[in-house]
Amino acid sequence: MVSELPLRSRWGAVCLSGVLLFSTPGLARAGDGRPEVPVDAPLKAHVGLSQQSLAQVPPPPLERPDFKPLAVAVAVVPGLLFHGLGPLVAGDRHTAKRLFALEGAGLGLIALGGVPIALTGASRRTIAPLYAVTLAGFSVLGISALANLYAVTAPAFDAGVAPPLLPPLELEVGYQYVNDAAFDYRHFLTVGAQARFDSLRLLSSVRVDPSEGNTQVRLGGAWRLLGAPERALSGTDGSALDVEAFGQFHRYPTEGFALISGEVALRGRLAMSRISPAMAGSFAEVSVGTSAEAYTYPGAVSDGNLHEQLLFTFGYGVWLGRGGPFRGEAMLYYDHRKDSFAGGIRSRGGGIVGAFGLRGRALLTDDWGVAAEVQGGGALVGRLSLIRALGGER
Repeated sequence: MVSELPLRSRWGAVCLSGVLLFSTPGLARAGDGRPEVPVDAPLKAHVGLSQQSLAQVPPPPLERPDFKPLAVAVAVVPGLLFHGLGPLVAGDRHTAKRLFALEGAGLGLIALGGVPIALTGASRRTIAPLYAVTLAGFSVLGISALANLYAVTAPAFDAGVAPPLLPPLELEVGYQYVNDAAFDYRHFLTVGAQARFDSLRLLSSVRVDPSEGNTQVRLGGAWRLLGAPERALSGTDGSALDVEAFGQFHRYPTEGFALISGEVALRGRLAMSRISPAMAGSFAEVSVGTSAEAYTYPGAVSDGNLHEQLLFTFGYGVWLGRGGPFRGEAMLYYDHRKDSFAGGIRSRGGGIVGAFGLRGRALLTDDWGVAAEVQGGGALVGRLSLIRALGGER
């Protein structure tokens, strides 16, 4: 893999994007005109109150507009070009103004980063911060486009809510299919585990192709900086900010090489009800980070074995549960990384963009659940898993 950015510039891009990510939730206001609750309020409440008292804190009342089929049609054409037209036709001027503002901000960031990139010929001295601003613009633009569709379709059903409590331990086993023209592997057995503590989550996953021996092992965790822990979400809207760290080993025995990498990232999630009541039950998510990678293969070690990669993802999701034992979420997303099974897509300009995907995860009872994911990039990837939850509601 060719390094996209110099290491010093890459850290500058991560810091800049992190500032954008960190500051975004603080700009939102509740749709009913009242000042929003700060993102860290649930965390402060968690420190000062027991889980029982937290569960008694009711969410703020939300008024959503009526469902109008004409608004749905307008939200698609021409609404995907002019975000906010759908809510405007539905009579929701507040949401329309917010979405037009988000679209304008996204286009402004794209111009702010993209125009200098073109004028400087993508100079390595300035590409990092400009690249980060451009990606941030595309994320805001993509989120506003999806929010435009959600705002006019959501009134047709009851809004989902963030799960009040998630189990302390989840085990996962499943099957993954990969269709990649560059490799012969196709069928993978997948296993994973996730442990939740107060503010810490530990995650692990293994993907193995029994026929070829191709193996990917991923270990890491996330520390909650802002927002209530997943073991005590009751009475909150699910907004949070995490710092993540992962290590990964991917062995390609047939091809004769392996990839070892380490990464760190910030991941933020914002309940879209903070932007407008019409978007209650949905959330936006953005992650920015960097990874260092080393390829091992027969021969002398050289600088060509070492690479860095700017990591960036954004998505728009919905909560599936409504307060009972069924609880989960689904999210449509874009992942800018190139070293996953899905890889990247070569653009007309010669660059490589990442992969698009849809993933969902739900606990159907207190003890059992399912997870599924599809991705499209340089390869097509599909995964289906069975989840066993241990610890229940304790």
